Amino acid sequence: MAGKIVHVEVTGKDGGELQKFYSDVFGWTLDTNNPGGYGLFRDGEMTAGVGASNNGDAGLVTFYVSTDDAAGTLRRVEELGGRVIMPLTEVAPQTTIALFADPEGHVVGLM
Repeated sequence: MAGKIVHVEVTGKDGGELQKFYSDVFGWTLDTNNPGGYGLFRDGEMTAGVGASNNGDAGLVTFYVSTDDAAGTLRRVEELGGRVIMPLTEVAPQTTIALFADPEGHVVGLM
């Protein structure tokens, strides 16, 4: 099965303002009932998250692709000239993510 995009994340300096912006633009109701107030929108199998960047920088827009073999996918990324930015990390029960950069430095997530 080809990887499919399952999550999109938008982070920036002012997470609250970004949450308001995306809620107002798209009519999203963001669930912020979690540590850090990360705003989460669900639409079927697809989710979107909006919040503050971890280090106060300008933030990023990152898409996450589902894979049945994340470790194998990360090995393939490195074989093809990419690099692992964040190794496989459990961020919630039954949710493991990783980040890699493609050969030009674009960051993509695995979930």
